[in-house]
Amino acid sequence: MSILKRLQNRAEEPEMMDDFSMGGDELHEALRDLRLLNRIFCASNPTIYGVERIWILAGRPKHVSVLDVGAGSGDVNRHILRWADKRGIDVTIQLADVTEEACEEARHFFHDEPRVTVRLVDVKDLPEASVDIVTGSQFIHHFTGNELHTIVTHMHKASKLGVVINDIHRQWIPWIVVWIVSRLVSTNRYIRHDGPLSVAKGFRANDWITLREAIGIPQLSYSWRPLFRYAVVIPQQTSHGEDRRGNG
Repeated sequence: MSILKRLQNRAEEPEMMDDFSMGGDELHEALRDLRLLNRIFCASNPTIYGVERIWILAGRPKHVSVLDVGAGSGDVNRHILRWADKRGIDVTIQLADVTEEACEEARHFFHDEPRVTVRLVDVKDLPEASVDIVTGSQFIHHFTGNELHTIVTHMHKASKLGVVINDIHRQWIPWIVVWIVSRLVSTNRYIRHDGPLSVAKGFRANDWITLREAIGIPQLSYSWRPLFRYAVVIPQQTSHGEDRRGNG
């Protein structure tokens, strides 16, 4: 099957990182290599874009709490801290993941940052309205069908102000680029297998429209961001009568 045909619909094949029976040192190595790939592909930009949108809609509050679900090392949140510092915002960040390896990497990465805490917790177990903004970076592409709808609904319920999703554009150019770069920078099985597969499990505009209709939250908006990413913003409510239902 050609790559173009393969990418017409979202792949449903599980990633190696979805197999929690594996883990160990190889997963630790993969999480470290993923931090390098995040820097190469400017992975933080869509998250910052979305967080600022939610912050503006909320009236530019001086205190903001963020919860990043499926956070892995949580390295994207370094950029949220810098963004908050530039705007004089008092920010606290919780990093949530379901694997101990990810939590250990996150604790090590943020060992000198008191504004960041790490939790071993499933998004489905989060209490409602427990944090201002819930973010997910390269997280929800791990889910398909009703499970995807359930995860995003839980994220929205856990937030007071809204949700920011940063995920991959399913297209042949990023698939080829990720396939090449993952092999240039890493020998890790997780990275080489899951990198291109993550693109195949990514999204196109119609996928966001389908998600918006399935979860029944019309204020969900999406926009394409460099490099081959989508920033999805789901505020708790519209502000100033604006129509937030973006068409990409």
